[in-house]
Amino acid sequence: MFRSAPAAAVRRALVPLLLCCALLVGATGCGGDDGDPASPTGTSSAERQKFAKTRFVTNAGLAAGATYQWIVKPYRDGRFKAGADGRRFALVKAGIAGAFSYNRLRAALRNAQGDAALARAVAPLTAGVEALKDLPSKLRKGESTEAVVGSFDDTINSVKEAGRSAGVEVTNQVPSTGQLTKG
Repeated sequence: MFRSAPAAAVRRALVPLLLCCALLVGATGCGGDDGDPASPTGTSSAERQKFAKTRFVTNAGLAAGATYQWIVKPYRDGRFKAGADGRRFALVKAGIAGAFSYNRLRAALRNAQGDAALARAVAPLTAGVEALKDLPSKLRKGESTEAVVGSFDDTINSVKEAGRSAGVEVTNQVPSTGQLTKG
């Protein structure tokens, strides 16, 4: 009996020590290299490339839909002409749609970088999209509407053609008012 008492004492001391070591090893194994275990990891480059064409088509389609619905169509209907009924409202909507289209076109160009064929096809369009940057404010003010509408229409058609040459079809998707105002 004398021997069982020290064995029980050793077990009682050893069990908590092993549990502490197991918890310590487990806790250090769960943490990230940066010490912040809750930080998001993002998507891998393979996942970005996998969805590059889909994201490109979506963003370019929204830009094309907004451009047609609130810039090209009202222009063709004569709503931007001086004295036209609802001219001011049509110009404000066109300015908002222009800013939205510019934003979505820039996103589409970023998306295209995930696919080699799309990247080559849209590379020449970067300057044309950047040229649209100041045009929404001109639309809102009603300045040189014919040139502004032409610039948007030409750029959208170029993006559609670049997508088609890379094997993806861009179709107009008219954004909701909520999407339009959120950008």
